[in-house]
Amino acid sequence: MSITMSRGQAYIHRLNDERNVWLDGERIQVTEHPAFQGTLQTIEGLFNLADDPETRDIVAYWDEQTGSYVHQSFLVPRSALDVTSRAAAFRLWSDRTYGVMSRLSDYARSRLTGWYATRHEMTAHDPAFAGRISDYYEEAKRKDAFLTIVQRDPQINRSLPVGEDEDAMLRIVKSNTEGMVIRGAKMIATAAPYADDIIAYPVQRIPSHRPELAHMVIVAADSPGLHMMCRESFAAKDSDRSHPLSAQYDEMDAVLFFDDVFVPWERVLLHNNPEAVWQIRCNAASSSLAYHQSIIRLHSKLAFITAVTSSIAKEIGVDSFLNVQEQLGEMISQMQTIEGLVIAAESQSKPDSFGNWIPEFKYIETARNLGNRYYPRAVEILKTIAAGGLFQIPSGTFEQNGSMGSLMGQYLGGVTMQAPEKIRLFQLAWELTGSPLGARHDLYERFYAGDPVRNRASQYVQYDKEALSAKVGPWLIPREN
Repeated sequence: MSITMSRGQAYIHRLNDERNVWLDGERIQVTEHPAFQGTLQTIEGLFNLADDPETRDIVAYWDEQTGSYVHQSFLVPRSALDVTSRAAAFRLWSDRTYGVMSRLSDYARSRLTGWYATRHEMTAHDPAFAGRISDYYEEAKRKDAFLTIVQRDPQINRSLPVGEDEDAMLRIVKSNTEGMVIRGAKMIATAAPYADDIIAYPVQRIPSHRPELAHMVIVAADSPGLHMMCRESFAAKDSDRSHPLSAQYDEMDAVLFFDDVFVPWERVLLHNNPEAVWQIRCNAASSSLAYHQSIIRLHSKLAFITAVTSSIAKEIGVDSFLNVQEQLGEMISQMQTIEGLVIAAESQSKPDSFGNWIPEFKYIETARNLGNRYYPRAVEILKTIAAGGLFQIPSGTFEQNGSMGSLMGQYLGGVTMQAPEKIRLFQLAWELTGSPLGARHDLYERFYAGDPVRNRASQYVQYDKEALSAKVGPWLIPREN
């Protein structure tokens, strides 16, 4: 008698392979280690939404080629309605995880979809690209693959020009008729330990004299020679009650060591081609579709931290203070600004030269450049309003009818909440501000979109400054008396 697995169960089952994941100095099995249990349960539940009649039509679409429902991140948008359908799926996943999981695969899938949708523009750079990206796109759709992307190089000596740090960059060391071998490392591979496949390519422009550094590859997570060195886990130290966000939403970051990893040619999208790799890095469709997801997630995250901060202000009786209202108003302005930019990007979507409908990138770019300031500022406001209350959260479990129940009830309650409820509220606030998870997210959002200085400067450099000059020009012409 065969047992049909759910979509989420099939994903978990695929993780029981020979991948080399290292945590606390030991090689571990991700499906069995407590550090990954909450995160995997969360992802399993999200995957299963595509089969739930109540959510299926939001998170998925019927795909004729696979004969099944497929997550909206794989949908090539061919109309404004398709853009909003994709957005609804992103919003559902983001709201279910409160915006604190940025690499749930819908970002990487959207990147893949953008490359696939514009695959023929790469023909001049590499004639094989279109066929290979098409084959992998169909494969990923068919198995509902969990994908992640890694681009960054280890910080060994950043003073050296790109391509001069031999020990840092992932490079091709040899090839044959079956494929090629890569060696080196990549950092900040979020979600890699529990991904099906990892898409790796450089984020920087590779100089023409170092073609062996210019490649784009899809690496199976269980590839021999691939080692994933995890950072400290934030999820395995305490109970769900004490660290509710860490227990469910700690998406692991890792450094990847490629110790002569073989990649077959069908998974080598580009190689020895600096210009082609740079064109892929700058692909407009891929960037717009993927970053559309990221700013929707940012809005969910800002909405959540605003809700927590507002609730705390109410429960400690400071929500009528003018300075507190001003700070809460600032958080609401941030949240609504990002929401407005999301709406603008979607409402001004338009077809590209291939007939794909793409969200308007200028609004997406603005939201990303605001996000690395908005979220740290939101954390700062939460700390300022909660203040010393963040230090008085009781450790361990607590019950109002226990031996300390009467004292807790007398001294740890709020304006409307009893002590246990208020304690759980402050535990959420601590998770966002003072816990290892909170510290990680503060830092992560500051650099999520890359170098914030370079990104803002790029927005200015690429802007149509002639249109701005035209507004000033008439004032520079002498006026007749």
